[in-house]
Amino acid sequence: MIQEIINRYKGMRTEHYLRQTYQHQYAFVGMGQHSLTNLYPVLHYLGVPLKYICVTSERKAQLIERMFPDVKATTSLDTILKDDAIKNIFVSASPSSHFSIASKIFRSGKSLFIEKPPCQTLEELDTLIDLQRLYGSPVAMVGLQKRYAPAVQLLKKHLCKAHLVSYDLHYTTGAYPEGDALLDLYIHPLDLVCFLFGKPDILVCRLVAKNSYLLMLQHPHIVGTLELSTSYTWTSAEETLKVCTSKGVYRLAQMEELNFEPKPYTVIGIPYEKVHKQNKTIEYLYARNNFTPTFLNNQIYSQGYYSEIQSFITSVEKSHSSVLTDITTVKPTYETIIKINQTL
Repeated sequence: MIQEIINRYKGMRTEHYLRQTYQHQYAFVGMGQHSLTNLYPVLHYLGVPLKYICVTSERKAQLIERMFPDVKATTSLDTILKDDAIKNIFVSASPSSHFSIASKIFRSGKSLFIEKPPCQTLEELDTLIDLQRLYGSPVAMVGLQKRYAPAVQLLKKHLCKAHLVSYDLHYTTGAYPEGDALLDLYIHPLDLVCFLFGKPDILVCRLVAKNSYLLMLQHPHIVGTLELSTSYTWTSAEETLKVCTSKGVYRLAQMEELNFEPKPYTVIGIPYEKVHKQNKTIEYLYARNNFTPTFLNNQIYSQGYYSEIQSFITSVEKSHSSVLTDITTVKPTYETIIKINQTL
C-alpha cells in the first residue's frame, strides 16, 4: 500500500514535468562561459524551444549547429528580429554590447531577458526603459539572479516582519582585470541590498586599493557597511551578509545557507546571559543539501538562475509580467553605482 502511494506520487511528479509545453519559440544571443555553465542547462532542463543562437563568428556558428542540430546558428541579429515566430530573446553577450543589442530588440517589440549589466550608464538605462515603453515589449527582465535565490527570498520575508538595526556585507574575490569591477561584479551585492532594504544614501565611500571599496549606506530603515574587494582570491571568494534585528541576527553565506541566531533575553535591561550561562541557539532556515543530487540541491537553483529563467518564461507564456528584476527596478542600483563613482 505504501509503495503504491510512493510510486503514484513519483509518477505524477514525472508527468507534471513532461507536460510542460510552450506557445512560443525563443532565441539566444551569446555563447560564453557564463551562458554555457548557468543559463543553457536551465533552458535544457525546462525544455525551452530554442530556434536560434546568435554568435559573432561563422566558425562558432558551425560548431553550434554541430552540437545543437535542432538550433539554427546565425551571426545576424537582424535575422532573428525579422522572424515573427520569435517573440522572446535571451541575451548574454559582452557587457559593452548589451545596450546596442537591447535597443534593437526593444524596437522590434519582442520580450527580452538580458544578463547584467544591461548597459553601462544610467542614461543608457533610462533610454532602454523609454524604448520598452515606446515599442511595447511585454517583458523586459535583467539577469540579477540573486533576487531569486531561495535563501534571499526567505530572508526578505523574515526581514519584512523585523525591526532592522544594521547589516554587514562582504563581497571579496581575486583580481578582476577584464572589466569594470563596480559594474560587472559589485552590481550583485549592491543590487541585493537595494532589493532587501531599499534605495540607499552613501554615508561613507573609500577606495582603499584598486577595485576595493569600503562603504557605509543609509537605507530607509537600516544602516549597513560593505566591503567590496578584488584584493583577495578567487579560490576562497566570499559573499556573506549579516543582518542585525531587534530579535536576533540573520546570517546568509554564499546563497547556500541562511540561519538566525536569537538574541538572549534581558531583565530590566540586564543581559541574562551574563548572569546565567545559556546554550547558544541557531535556527537553520535554509541550507543546500549536498548529499542528495536533485535539481533543487544544485547550485544553479540555489544561486537563483533556475527561478529567474522560469519567471521569465512564465511571464511571456502567460502574457503577464511578474518578474522581480523588471528593467525599471534596477534603477536604484544604477543610481547607487553612479553615486559611488561621483563620491570618489
